[in-house]
Amino acid sequence: PICGMALEPMGIPPADAGPNPELVDFTRRLWIGAPLAGLVFLLEMGAHLGVPVANWFGPRGAIFVQLVLATPVVLWVGAPFFKRGRASLVNRSPNMWTLIALGTGVAWIYSMVAALAPGMFPEAFRTAQGIVPVYFEAAAVIIILVLVGQVMELRARERTGDAMRALLDLAPKTARRIGPDGAEADIPLADVQPGDRLRVRPGEAVPVDGIVTDGHSSVDESLITGEPLPVEKANGDLVTGGTLNAGGSFIMRAERVGADTMLARIVELVATAQRSRAPIQALADQVAGYFVPAVVGVAIAAFIIWSLVGPEPAMVYGLVAAVSVLIIACPCALGLATPMSIMVATGRGATAGILMRDAEALERFAKVDTLIIDKTGTLTEGKPVLTDVIALGGQGSNELVAIAAGLERGSEHPLAEAILADAADRGVEPLAVEDFKAVTGKGITGQIAGIGAAAFGNAALMLDLGIDMAGADAEARADELRGEGKTAMFLAVDNALAGVIAVADPIKQTTSAAIRALHAAGMRIVMATGDTERTARAVAGQLGIDAIEANILPEQKAALVESLRAQGARVAMAGDGVNDAPA
Repeated sequence: PICGMALEPMGIPPADAGPNPELVDFTRRLWIGAPLAGLVFLLEMGAHLGVPVANWFGPRGAIFVQLVLATPVVLWVGAPFFKRGRASLVNRSPNMWTLIALGTGVAWIYSMVAALAPGMFPEAFRTAQGIVPVYFEAAAVIIILVLVGQVMELRARERTGDAMRALLDLAPKTARRIGPDGAEADIPLADVQPGDRLRVRPGEAVPVDGIVTDGHSSVDESLITGEPLPVEKANGDLVTGGTLNAGGSFIMRAERVGADTMLARIVELVATAQRSRAPIQALADQVAGYFVPAVVGVAIAAFIIWSLVGPEPAMVYGLVAAVSVLIIACPCALGLATPMSIMVATGRGATAGILMRDAEALERFAKVDTLIIDKTGTLTEGKPVLTDVIALGGQGSNELVAIAAGLERGSEHPLAEAILADAADRGVEPLAVEDFKAVTGKGITGQIAGIGAAAFGNAALMLDLGIDMAGADAEARADELRGEGKTAMFLAVDNALAGVIAVADPIKQTTSAAIRALHAAGMRIVMATGDTERTARAVAGQLGIDAIEANILPEQKAALVESLRAQGARVAMAGDGVNDAPA
């Protein structure tokens, strides 16, 4: 590259890539150079800090100690920066590295001459002890400050690479392929081809994107949609690589593999965003293109003017003036401030659960007027809980929970955890169930001693069992609960409808106050969720959210951001999951 810096690989870092070699090299240089630069600084500035270390060596001795300590810092620790500075000059692309190389290099050369041949300088340059002041401390400290900034930036990128590799690790390393003869064998994920028939067993992650061709199950798609409830999958349904098969076994046909899977595309979107640069950085590069020649021109002008009209020896005075200009113009603050500000902002944002789409968002965040918020885990708790128990027969609510918990104890459905947790909170013991049967996509049935047949599930299960749902107005009650964003299920006991039980992902206690504060700050709030529109409207109605976008996938969230920006909005995105990262 014309700037002389190391190239960053495009795409997703491979799992076996190991640590960034540039980060390893710079870290080693920092560990060695920082103590040396610290000692040089203490020798030069110790008297101002009340620690006159230089007095231990005498005036000339202190200068030679600085020379010994600073030389490896400048020549070895700072070698990559001089290489970048040289590349920028060779390619006629002056930038920050040009000034750093010129400033520190000239400071070190001047100091070497002053230390080894002080007689070359006029008497006016010498102190009372007969020595010429040196700039070893400035050169060494500038090198270390810039190196600290580079290490911080490289570490931030390394953590991003680790995060992306962790996302890809959600997909299994192998897939179970079914051959033309029906034989099954585990093969590496990289060997899966479109059209292959794959078996996905209970508890396994779906290997690639594809279509279910045989069997049925419930799949946890929270990786993609952010929603905590699993989705029932049957013949003809799409499944996504990296999602978790929570129930039965099924056979799928691979459609998109490798870099074409949705998980790989999500990671690629995040990687692209991380490589983006804020407009202020581009402006800084543009300004540097003019600033560097201007600084060099001023240094040359200072040398010429002092040489022509300065006191004798005029050329020495001119040289010192030129050196002073180059040292003062060295942009050490720029090399540290940019990565420092980005790291602090992204770190604080991550702590608060905020994902920045790219570096530009950091610069423009103060002007944001529209905030897109994910629902599950951001506005809500992200974990289903039992919210309502409506008795329609002769049983009380605790008895209904005991029956439902007994049925759910043998289920792998995530809603079972909410019902069992509520039973534990009530101090209710789940009833023993025999002849347990799970009806995929509908619910569960079983026999309970002393009670008889029991069933717990959706309206389709009740209809299949011939349960009368008209008399108790159960559907109307269930619709009312669904209108509040809850999942309603029916409980039948001894062939009669006994109650309606609702489970929901509750809104966080702090959410309402946060939304009010954002509105008070002039923000327009848009909720983007993979959940159904009915549930989204229920949550939005409770919180006073301005607009909703329901049933959308991760890539559609990113498209929503771009759409709002095209309308002139200044957009920020708040989310808590992988599905929010592209936006």
